[in-house]
Amino acid sequence: MGRSGAITTGAKVDTPVRCRLITCGAAARSMNADRNHKPFPWATAILAAAAVIVVALALVAYLKTARGIKDTVDKVIDTAPEIARNFTTGNITHTFRESLPQITSTQGDVLELAIYRCDETFKRSDEKWTGWGWVYLGTTVAEIRVPVSFRYHLRLSDPWRLAARDQLCIVLAPRIRPSLPPAIHTDEMERRAESGWARFDKNAQLEALERSMTPSLEQRAADPAHLQLVREACRHSVAEFVKKWLMREGQWKSDRFTSIVVLFPDEATVTSDQDLLRFRHEPTLRLEGD
Repeated sequence: MGRSGAITTGAKVDTPVRCRLITCGAAARSMNADRNHKPFPWATAILAAAAVIVVALALVAYLKTARGIKDTVDKVIDTAPEIARNFTTGNITHTFRESLPQITSTQGDVLELAIYRCDETFKRSDEKWTGWGWVYLGTTVAEIRVPVSFRYHLRLSDPWRLAARDQLCIVLAPRIRPSLPPAIHTDEMERRAESGWARFDKNAQLEALERSMTPSLEQRAADPAHLQLVREACRHSVAEFVKKWLMREGQWKSDRFTSIVVLFPDEATVTSDQDLLRFRHEPTLRLEGD
């Protein structure tokens, strides 16, 4: 190598590299930016949307229900005065009479009330004398014992009166009538006859006694003693009949009529429906569970 200072070929020369200096403040801002950049909260958004849909559906259901309740209330309000008018004292008798043809379309004018069966005894005694009353020929005694069924009814076309007090329906029914002739159970009939020493007519006496039974039984059926025996059964039958009518009209329930009192003409003398309100009797029939 000479003094000229020439650089020898093949020698390595270091080339300076350009560097960028990042200050501490810039580095901090960069880290904060990375931290603040978060993904969109899809789960929260979906839950919020579902909640809004549920609330909207509930609101629609509520409005429909409220509208239905309002319509029902309006209908009840509209019909309640008419129901009240038809079943108050002064109107309920007319309402009942109007419905009778519909209730009894297959029964005619008769409402059967009660059947009473008992054994009835008939006895006949015939005494004979001759010789201007000096010679006694004896006595023939005939006796028949037979079961008889007495039936009782009322005529639906006869006058009725009804009144209403609170939840009580008071009924003045038509009078009880015997169904004639009574039914004689001849297959169970017992016959007995005895003749006097000079009498030979016991069979004739039995036949005459048997012919007299039907007229006698018709009289017995209408006598006070026999009517009294069937009175309570007849009363209950009338109450059941009126109850069926009230049920048909939608009036036999806890918030309408809950009891029925039945009277007959020989128990109450009235000239108007209002007169029935003064009678205080134990109910003939009550609503079950009342």
